[in-house]
Amino acid sequence: MTAPATPDLSGTVALVTGASRGLGRALALGLAEAGADLALVARSRADLEATAADAAKLGVRAEVFTADLTEPAAIERFVTAAEQAFGRIDVLVNNAGIAGPDAPVHELRAEDWDRVLAVDLRAPALCAGAVARGMIARRRGRIVNVASISGLKPFARMGPYCAAKAGLVQLTRVMALELARHQVQVNCVCPGYFQTPMNDDFFATRVGQEVIHRSIPMRRLGEPAELLPAVLLLASDAARFMTGSVVVVDGGHTLT
Repeated sequence: MTAPATPDLSGTVALVTGASRGLGRALALGLAEAGADLALVARSRADLEATAADAAKLGVRAEVFTADLTEPAAIERFVTAAEQAFGRIDVLVNNAGIAGPDAPVHELRAEDWDRVLAVDLRAPALCAGAVARGMIARRRGRIVNVASISGLKPFARMGPYCAAKAGLVQLTRVMALELARHQVQVNCVCPGYFQTPMNDDFFATRVGQEVIHRSIPMRRLGEPAELLPAVLLLASDAARFMTGSVVVVDGGHTLT
């Protein structure tokens, strides 16, 4: 069977948050392989520089911007800096996120909620809002929010994360409605369980393996490269009539 063609994103500038490791790094390098220049954002400069160096080997330009996404002023600064560096932002991939505490809602403190909601919901909303202003002026742009199947089905002991990701799914739809007349598209992907450094240790355990076999009909974790095609689609002209869409990539997890 012939492999599907990779969309050509040459001449496109993509801003990727949480690009230092895990899914964000994989998505950034996949965008680079498709020809997009990159504005890379995360807290760790060293890890970002490593992603940027690998992107440069693919023949694209990659610039690094460090920021704490819990600080609204920092978001405005890096969006402004990225636009000044590249002249524009064509694609925003809102990938950065944290899992939050493993505890039932009745045991959570206010600060537990504040941290997760600030990173997983408020930050992508502010990033999208800041980037959208330039996209509206140019009457062109694509925003891809990386939500989660946790925004579509409940998981015990993950209240803040589930609430934030459900909010991000709904935010995607709201912004899609608001920006459609400006020819700016807003879509989201909802990954299931993927193999990342953050969860390697857990899924290597007996309990982790039981979770895989009980919850995922395909009986395995996703590989980061398997989320990439959905993001490339939504970042490219191939999706020019898609907005407000929620694309699930989960090996059938939400079927259970």
